[in-house]
Amino acid sequence: MKDRPAEHTAILELAVTPGAAASAVGPYLDGVLRVRVTRPPSGGEANEAALRLVAKKLGVAPSRIVLVAGPSSRRKRVRVMGLSTAELARRLTTAPG
Repeated sequence: MKDRPAEHTAILELAVTPGAAASAVGPYLDGVLRVRVTRPPSGGEANEAALRLVAKKLGVAPSRIVLVAGPSSRRKRVRVMGLSTAELARRLTTAPG
């Protein structure tokens, strides 16, 4: 039986703006992805909405993105499972919307 290669993971910094007029992802500058969500910050609604938007932008399942720091801060750090750091950066700089 062959050993399974270690799964890639990448860390992504987010700057989240809750309660925005419209939800949007981008730009990705200096290693930080800006995310605007219409949901309020209370009850973690903004976090959930932000993670779903980031998953869609990256083309991965929402379950592949885990909040690892900043649950009550506008600056957050997430772990993206299944993508290398290089692939993550490529998708953020080339993927639409």
